[in-house]
Amino acid sequence: MIGDIVGAPGRRAVKVLLPRLRETHRLDAVVANAENAAGGRGITPEIADELFAAGVDCLTLGDHIWDQKEIVHRMRTESRLVRPFNLAPQCPGRGWHTLATKAGPLTVASLLGRVFLPPVGDCPFRGADALLAALPSDHGPVVVDIHAEATSEKIALGWHLDGRVSLLAGTHTHVQTADEQILPKGTAYITDLGMTGPKHSVIGRDIQSVLGKFISGMPSKFEIAAERVCLEGVVVAINAAGRAESIERIREPMNAPAA
Repeated sequence: MIGDIVGAPGRRAVKVLLPRLRETHRLDAVVANAENAAGGRGITPEIADELFAAGVDCLTLGDHIWDQKEIVHRMRTESRLVRPFNLAPQCPGRGWHTLATKAGPLTVASLLGRVFLPPVGDCPFRGADALLAALPSDHGPVVVDIHAEATSEKIALGWHLDGRVSLLAGTHTHVQTADEQILPKGTAYITDLGMTGPKHSVIGRDIQSVLGKFISGMPSKFEIAAERVCLEGVVVAINAAGRAESIERIREPMNAPAA
């Protein structure tokens, strides 16, 4: 599972690094958060196709899901684009997708936090319960992207879902946390997968443009940075019973800055 892909540098990192990662770790499936893939704000149909062609099997989204208006129609037709399940039911798209892998079915789901974020259709805790109740019996192991700001909300959801899903991985803050673990009932957990994009930045954006905003308080356009690009995420092993056996943080650097 790959952390937030930010702009063109992040997309290039996926294209360059993912083939080797798939081979090295013998990956059955690759899930990535693509919420910032289009210049840092949302995703377009063309970028979704680019990431699928690069070897990503399923893309999760978050609070910037509707920033690119052309994605709305694709959300109605492409089940591999997974929107947060707890958005209002009138929103297009689905909050989960079941992949067919060599190891069997794997269900990918997404939830959106509500602490320090705009209000959504339902809270992620009730949303998680409704999600699991809605899945068919042959869903296989379930991996969930919790796209949220507050660390406490993500940790609490981890305990709420322990033993009920195989992996709960946080996204949105773009800073990889060092708390990967297997919870007591068999759920792999990490508060944030990190960011796939330029590390010489402020969470993927050009340093000077962000500093100008903080110092002056004036509006500023945040350009995507370009230096020290790397791919961050986790590799998780899940057994036939759906329990996580291991979780390993990864941080793979690019050899040169991406354009």
